[in-house]
Amino acid sequence: MRLLIMSDTHVPKRARDLPEQLWRAVDVADVVVHAGDWVEVGLLDRLEARSKRLIGVYGNNDGPLLRARLPEIARAELAGVRLAVVHETGAAKGREQRCARDFPDTDVLVFGHSHIPWDTVADNGLRLLNPGSPTDRRRQPEHTYMTATVHAGQLSPVELHVIPRGQ
Repeated sequence: MRLLIMSDTHVPKRARDLPEQLWRAVDVADVVVHAGDWVEVGLLDRLEARSKRLIGVYGNNDGPLLRARLPEIARAELAGVRLAVVHETGAAKGREQRCARDFPDTDVLVFGHSHIPWDTVADNGLRLLNPGSPTDRRRQPEHTYMTATVHAGQLSPVELHVIPRGQ
């Protein structure tokens, strides 16, 4: 099962649309995961129409229309991997311990908000993933997203993709 992981797209505030590289990744993914900050409902509609399966949550920049359609926390089991998605996890310091406590029955937690790519494992084995942002890099050197493969209860490999400037 091929996963595409994105967050903090901020369309159309930070970009008019997702980069074409990311739309191509949507087309081949079995599951698209979006960790919030869509900004407008149009992108949700287009991703729902184009994705085989979409798992998403709302973020702090998402208004009532998105909050009416998306949960604050989403959970799914994907080929034996227990996935949770949330927009915010708080400060980087102590994140693994906090998330391990707050998501005890989860194998992989996808989050966003910071626009900073993150891939760590908590002491209890919880994998924490933040794909960064494909449209608003803030202080990061590149726009990014992640892909991963789920097979027989395992997540691997997780790959951070860089979107070339100007795309």
